[in-house]
Amino acid sequence: MEETRIMFVCIHNSARSQMCEAFVRHYAADRFDVHSSGIEAGALNPLVVEAMKEIGISMDGQYAKPAMGYIERDEPFDYVVTVCDESSAERCPMFPGTHKRMHWGFPDPSAIQGTDEQKLAGIRLIRDAIEQRVKSWLAEQ
Repeated sequence: MEETRIMFVCIHNSARSQMCEAFVRHYAADRFDVHSSGIEAGALNPLVVEAMKEIGISMDGQYAKPAMGYIERDEPFDYVVTVCDESSAERCPMFPGTHKRMHWGFPDPSAIQGTDEQKLAGIRLIRDAIEQRVKSWLAEQ
């Protein structure tokens, strides 16, 4: 059986889409070929990596990737999921092939103000919301 291919997209591929990728890989790597990318690739947020490590999920080997790279390679996906805000999701480029497009909006961790501890506290809330959304979606598949 061929794995279902899923792409998670946000603005910089530094936090939300990376967490989605890590959760799908953690819970269903045997069923999904999972990827993430950004409209404009940035750098992986170290506080996101730390928040994921706190719950036993490693993001080793993950890095920010531009969505256009996948599009230029003509890589098809079964699902393309935008995880940024609605207006940014509209900027998401079109991936090749026929796929189901979904939007799961989550707050941007890079917009959280304060000390690293305050930022981490906010990231934990976003992380937990993403985990619940991924788990409920996986249960439907």
